[in-house]
Amino acid sequence: MGGVTTAAKEPKQDRSRATRQRLLAAAVACLAERGWAGSTVSVVAEHAGVSRGAAQHHFPTREDLFTAAVEYVAEERSQALRALPVQDRASVVAALVGLYTGPLFRAALHLWVAASDEEQLRPRVTELEARVGRETHRIAVELLGADESRPGVRETVQGLLDMARGLGLANLLTDDTARRDRVVAQWTALLDGALGPATP
Repeated sequence: MGGVTTAAKEPKQDRSRATRQRLLAAAVACLAERGWAGSTVSVVAEHAGVSRGAAQHHFPTREDLFTAAVEYVAEERSQALRALPVQDRASVVAALVGLYTGPLFRAALHLWVAASDEEQLRPRVTELEARVGRETHRIAVELLGADESRPGVRETVQGLLDMARGLGLANLLTDDTARRDRVVAQWTALLDGALGPATP
């Protein structure tokens, strides 16, 4: 009998997990397309093809939903970075810049703007972004083969990430691919000079 209960439970858990994933993906898409003002729980539920009640079962408040969505985005971004093969620095710099020029960054940006005005959202987004920032920095150091015990190396890597974020902001208004490629090439040259040979 116990086996029957477990077998019955698993599909329900799988369905629940799938519904949660659909809601998170829909929240990210809505945030990127419509911004905070146009992204309500009802809109996200409709986009995900689930009822509002089902959405609220998983995420009781709008803040819960969108904070979880950005956390989901952050994890997706980190996984994409961790999956990069160790390769030349130019490819690593281009991949890091790529993190900040797609719809995931656009969604996160809308959440930052909303958090600047929403008291309930601000501490959650601030804490989340600090965590994402630390993780991105750690992965960048690893991929670049940077030795942070050397003076200035930590700041150089952080400067690269700040530059990448700036390029992402510029990309929101116009497709900046040509200029971005030149900036990536220049930053790669600067990194080679500042970081020295990559450590294994």
